[in-house]
Amino acid sequence: QVQLVESGGDLVQAGESLTLSCEASGNIFRVNTMGWYRQAPGKQRELVATITSGGSSNYADSVKGRFTISRDNAKNTVSLQMNSLKPEDTAVYYCNAAVIRLGLPNVEYRFWGQGTQVTVSS
Repeated sequence: QVQLVESGGDLVQAGESLTLSCEASGNIFRVNTMGWYRQAPGKQRELVATITSGGSSNYADSVKGRFTISRDNAKNTVSLQMNSLKPEDTAVYYCNAAVIRLGLPNVEYRFWGQGTQVTVSS
């Protein structure tokens, strides 16, 4: 099995910064695209940012210029640097990874972390 463990969620003031981290571990041959999603109360889960194993990144319009996604392929980790946080960034943030598992080279599985709460007060 594969586990994703997130960390870094916190309560911060508007305008402050926060960094989320996620590590994938377990039965992993290769991790392809990794990303962050978020879900605010009463809303659907939405994409925040993704990054391929080659380093190509993609961002939601709402976070462009404020958030930066990065990864360490050797450690199977992905981070999200969040600057100039706004109250509307308040949500549970979930890590996602597309994984090729050992012994199953032709199948890509998507795994989710348990989520980490980010609360931004005004």
